[in-house]
Amino acid sequence: MSWWGKAVGGTFGFMMGGPLGAVLGAALGNYFDGGLDGLALDDSLGLGATERVQSVFFTTTFALMGYVAKSDGRVTKDEIAMAERVMDQMRLQSQQRTVAINLFNEGKKEGFPVHEILAQFKRECFRRRNLIQVFLEIIVATAFADGKLDPKEKTLIEGIARDLGYSKSDFDALLSRLSGQAHFVDAGSSQEKTESAYELLGVTPGCSDAELKKAYRRQMNQHHPDKLVAKGLPEEMIDIATEKTQDIKAAYDLLKSQR
Repeated sequence: MSWWGKAVGGTFGFMMGGPLGAVLGAALGNYFDGGLDGLALDDSLGLGATERVQSVFFTTTFALMGYVAKSDGRVTKDEIAMAERVMDQMRLQSQQRTVAINLFNEGKKEGFPVHEILAQFKRECFRRRNLIQVFLEIIVATAFADGKLDPKEKTLIEGIARDLGYSKSDFDALLSRLSGQAHFVDAGSSQEKTESAYELLGVTPGCSDAELKKAYRRQMNQHHPDKLVAKGLPEEMIDIATEKTQDIKAAYDLLKSQR
């Protein structure tokens, strides 16, 4: 049974407990007659188990998307559209989509325990650095949804990255690559596309062919869909990872052909 089947099937206890369990419980509660009281605990999936990590990733992603969207005081249509785009890419079933929306709304609430949520997310991910990076990329994309990253949002996301073990330099490099990807996809001129391709891959135009190839391989390894799913990325999110690898490959192919 998938992580989703276990969640809705009633074996809620395996899900994690703690603040993440409380948030997911609030989002799932209406699927159980009489609420969550009296549900039997299922300890069969311990810390680090793939299905457990998948539920953790799903829960944290949509709750933090809501938290970040509300950080500047209001949730814009673009930010809602971004969340819906992620749901569309995941091809969520009706129930899953409802829970994702509920999680988004939980993240918008006053007093949302963001630091406790992130601490548990980091612990549950069990040193899966690439998985944490994909999570951050989705959260940053939420903040960029309205076309800009204002100072308050940047400070907020820097704090999220710091809670997850990212240094400022690592976070800045991540922001630069994501900016490069956005510009690469939307670039109007060939020069803009070339410049953004280097930025997406995290290298400079002066890099050697060997350095370019190494950067390409590193990015592909970090975003390989099958590897990410094996580490705990929900299978529903495989299209998100696939789209990323397609952009990375297109950027590399462009630069390689120009050289």
